[in-house]
Amino acid sequence: MAPVAAAGADLMFVELADGRSRVEQAALAAPEARSGTDLTCQRVYRAAGTTVCLKLAGPGPTYAAEVTRGGEVRKVPLPGVPSRAKVSSSGQVVSWTSFVTGDSYLVPGGFSTRTGFLDLRTGEDVESLEGFTAEVEGKVHTAQDVNYWGLTVASDDRTFYATLASGGYTWLVKGDLVDRKLTSLRRDAECPSLSPDGTKIAYKKRIGRLGPWDLAVLDLKTGEERRLPGTAGVDDQATWLDDQRIAFAAVPKGSKLSAIHVVPVDGSAAAALLIPDAASPSPV
Repeated sequence: MAPVAAAGADLMFVELADGRSRVEQAALAAPEARSGTDLTCQRVYRAAGTTVCLKLAGPGPTYAAEVTRGGEVRKVPLPGVPSRAKVSSSGQVVSWTSFVTGDSYLVPGGFSTRTGFLDLRTGEDVESLEGFTAEVEGKVHTAQDVNYWGLTVASDDRTFYATLASGGYTWLVKGDLVDRKLTSLRRDAECPSLSPDGTKIAYKKRIGRLGPWDLAVLDLKTGEERRLPGTAGVDDQATWLDDQRIAFAAVPKGSKLSAIHVVPVDGSAAAALLIPDAASPSPV
């Protein structure tokens, strides 16, 4: 069942403090005043009346993407532990990433991801992008060690961006969900998230070859990349609150749990903590 937005609420998130992964809502202007929902999710996202909840679905454990739109519920089994979730701006295309083995990006070769999507217009769900034709730096990529994560879909509900990893490198890729083709745009960009106006992409970028990630924003028209201050240590797919602000989860110093932060995309100020002990921010 999809949550009903509380009066004044414009952000939903997964609450972490009690370990129950309950989805709550708050106003950006007053984040300390929270309201509950009936959802329990590892990851959650909502757009245009569609809510996706990546959650436990049975013993084992097993997981599923539970998609709600217009009172109808669709459940898609996931092959592993939920990691990322998005819904296109129209509410028609739902995407997710799960870890199939391992639980960290930090060890090369120590994990495998599966990224899929559900098209609510046709009812088709695609388990993995691995069947798409990939062109990397001008050549068809046929390596067997390919992983994809962080799918984000444009307003036309077919153009998408994602991360392709292979051979110890990562690339930002652009593709077509209908033609099932994709091509690399640049190296060292992970977990992309397209801005509401479709002109910019936020993604994680390593500080040095093996350092932590921080957030960067790429202007798709000019090719200018801007690193955002105060975002070092982020390990999340960013969420655009609007065309000027990004929300993301990161673990603050001295804490064991992640917290939601907000940063302006123009780099005019460092990221600020918004909601402690929380993850998976989504606009309501």
